[in-house]
Amino acid sequence: MTPSSNDFPDFRLTQLHEWLQTLAERYRLGLSTLEAASADASFRRYFRLAADCDAGKTLIAVDAPPPEKCREFVQVAGLLRAAGVHVPQILETDFDAGFMLVTDLGTTTYLSVLDEKNARPLMRSAIDALIKFQVTSHEGVLPSFDEAFLRREMELMPEWFVAKHLGHTLDAAERKVLDDTFSVLVQSALAQPQVFMLRDFMPRNLMVTEPNPGVLDFQDAVYGPLSYDIASLLRDAFISWEEEFELDCFVHYWEGARKAGLPVDADFGEFYRQIEWMGLQRHIKVLGLFARIYHRDGKPVYLADLPRFIGYARKVSERYRPLRPFARLLDTLEGRAVDVGYTF
Repeated sequence: MTPSSNDFPDFRLTQLHEWLQTLAERYRLGLSTLEAASADASFRRYFRLAADCDAGKTLIAVDAPPPEKCREFVQVAGLLRAAGVHVPQILETDFDAGFMLVTDLGTTTYLSVLDEKNARPLMRSAIDALIKFQVTSHEGVLPSFDEAFLRREMELMPEWFVAKHLGHTLDAAERKVLDDTFSVLVQSALAQPQVFMLRDFMPRNLMVTEPNPGVLDFQDAVYGPLSYDIASLLRDAFISWEEEFELDCFVHYWEGARKAGLPVDADFGEFYRQIEWMGLQRHIKVLGLFARIYHRDGKPVYLADLPRFIGYARKVSERYRPLRPFARLLDTLEGRAVDVGYTF
């Protein structure tokens, strides 16, 4: 069992408070108001506190213990801002300690407000912001989302979801299905035009702000397949859409990207296939990632979203002949999950 945070002194929080004291006069910080704002699947934490300065009435203190990516956060924030995308302003940093003070984009996430009435305008704003960022892409600026990277992500599934979570040992035929599926998905991804790629561009990391949207959690950005971020936006861990709405958003992206000069495929049908196969690569990764977060990091909350990703993966793999053996493997794993008391 993972110990509660109450079982240990929070040394990081004490250090963060001491660092903020050195900035208190400059930003007129209300140190006594420091409170948790949010946390995520990594070891980063975010705290909100009152301020009285030009940057806002509240600010966000970021606790990102090394090797969490403070320098990368600052770098990508600069790229996004230069592209005209709304992101937090970096006010202060201590890279060695892993602390940052940034502006506050508020408390209203896309995920918390999306409904049938506002989904279309909100998601279109997000898509337009994504296109703004992608058109500024240059090779050699961000790490490459190359074959090794793609395969390393997908290997999380057999290691953590299949072996650790389900307790299943893949036989030679099952392993071959995985290897063949991974190869097909890697080839598709690498054949696409490569652009700046945020990797976690989804409603949970988008804020309803002015201008809209505010973008968060971009420190893991890379240079990779053009379809990745639009796939992650619509095939998300925390919200699912009817296919008609998905297609409306994908078409809006495709038309906007073409108008902006991005090298999307001229055939929308082929572009849609690229999105689906790219999404499947991500779904495979997330199955392993969420299982790892539970078994290694003691965070069970993400397990509830595994069925959504199984659903995404099954739907795509059943639709395309080269991926159908993977759909059958999911059937086997579903049977294994029932045997050990898990459900999809």
